[in-house]
Amino acid sequence: MFRLTREVRFAINVAADEQLAGGATNAFAGFPSLTGLGHYFTLAVTLQGDLDPGSQYVRNIKDIDDVVRRIAIPAIARHIRERTFGGGGRVALQLFASLRDAWPGAAMTATKLVMSPFLSYAVRHSEPHMVRLSQMFEFSASHRLHNAALSDADNRATFGKCNNPHGHGHNYQVQVTLAGEPDANGLLIAIPAFERIVATTAIDRFDHKNLNIELPEFRDVIPSVENIAQATYRLLKPKFADSRGKLASVTVWETPKTWCEYGEDESEHRTSNAEHRTSNQPFR
Repeated sequence: MFRLTREVRFAINVAADEQLAGGATNAFAGFPSLTGLGHYFTLAVTLQGDLDPGSQYVRNIKDIDDVVRRIAIPAIARHIRERTFGGGGRVALQLFASLRDAWPGAAMTATKLVMSPFLSYAVRHSEPHMVRLSQMFEFSASHRLHNAALSDADNRATFGKCNNPHGHGHNYQVQVTLAGEPDANGLLIAIPAFERIVATTAIDRFDHKNLNIELPEFRDVIPSVENIAQATYRLLKPKFADSRGKLASVTVWETPKTWCEYGEDESEHRTSNAEHRTSNQPFR
């Protein structure tokens, strides 16, 4: 089965404008264009289906752009201008419902409304009435990849430069995702409260630390990106037990090319590593 995702970028300007009456001039940067102080969003739509025999497309991306601009953009603009936007969760669910049947012959399986480069609301067809709220964080730390059960030669062969006895550092990025049913105002949790919990529980704990030496979570566990994601998840999970949004997953980027997502549901646990872990390679 094919799944096609198309991201549509657009601005909502303070005053109503006539841009949508014409053709897109720069869809790469976003259309309608941001003309001053306003709001900028992206909306990703995922369609699932078989290939059209003639075009060999799941769907022509121009059709996706057209529907989003015709249905989703005016709806978001109306919420903003009438000051009824509220929590992003409610808007994300409304967008999903309004777009669900817009492409006959292809099933819409997910949408993702990005409110900023770091904050997003996703809806999946397999999770009726639920929203996934994701927010990004960062911390800097050093670590050494070393297994005391292996010989020095085996450690060097396994971890390469990452086995440097004096360690090495990374600027880690962390995405924390909550999932749940929003309240009447569209909230899973107030964003400042969400950020405060993550910061005080995990980010401040890891930031500017030697993970091997200073963190009990890694006293007997190698602080690989996989184990950092799992440790962060385990620290955070109980903190959201009483929230409408329960912890769904934690993703940690060690470098732009290496990251791991961890969740207790196996479908949520994925690793992406575009770098080889050999002695000839640079730090992960």
